[in-house]
Amino acid sequence: MAVIERIDPTPRGGILYDPELLDRVSDRLFTPAAWDSASAVGGSLRSGGRGTTLYLSGPRGEFVLRQYLRGGLIGGFIRRVYLWSSEESTRAFREWRLLARMHALDLPVPRPAAARYQRSGPFYSAEIMTVRIPGIRSLTDRLLDAPGSDEFWRDIGLGIGQFHAAGVDHPDLNAYNVQLDRNDRMWLLDFDRGRIASSGPWRQHNIARFHRSLRKVKRLDDNVNFTPQNWERFLDGYFSVSRSA
Repeated sequence: MAVIERIDPTPRGGILYDPELLDRVSDRLFTPAAWDSASAVGGSLRSGGRGTTLYLSGPRGEFVLRQYLRGGLIGGFIRRVYLWSSEESTRAFREWRLLARMHALDLPVPRPAAARYQRSGPFYSAEIMTVRIPGIRSLTDRLLDAPGSDEFWRDIGLGIGQFHAAGVDHPDLNAYNVQLDRNDRMWLLDFDRGRIASSGPWRQHNIARFHRSLRKVKRLDDNVNFTPQNWERFLDGYFSVSRSA
């Protein structure tokens, strides 16, 4: 189902939003004070990420609000700002539109609700808001609770394979951005710097990064239920997409 978009200007920037979800928007929408409740997203084994992410709840529904923050060496000096070039190229607007495109393809991603940027001279900061998926948790947290069956791992491989078949490049594919709901259905989150691309080595890079992430969380806590056999079943599911195409 196609997502409708609208852009409203603000004193310092603009807000891109889905009017079917949010009929009125302003800068206040991106503050905890605008909501009945706001709580920080938590998780095990460093799964909180480097950004500030909040669960928001109110009469309009339940949403997730995420700030864009820099990582790496430069993030130690400039956390919240990026170099301005245009409204269309802001990280928030690009991710919102990518999510909208994937949602229209019926891929398992959160529906985008709103995205905002605020300019300050040659720089800007940004946030994105998505619809909260009930009962969702990271693959890491799920694997701390119990092992996954062969079918569980094949389904995750199948899910990632379907994103790749649609040309979706997730450059930060890891055991935190792969998430499961109460029925163990896979969802994929956090598409900052994501894109739709033609086939190429990025697919192998995505899979290698995901494998490194799983091995890393296993090293952090040996209670994480991940084995080489699990990875083989993941690959069975992943390659089944190309075999059936």
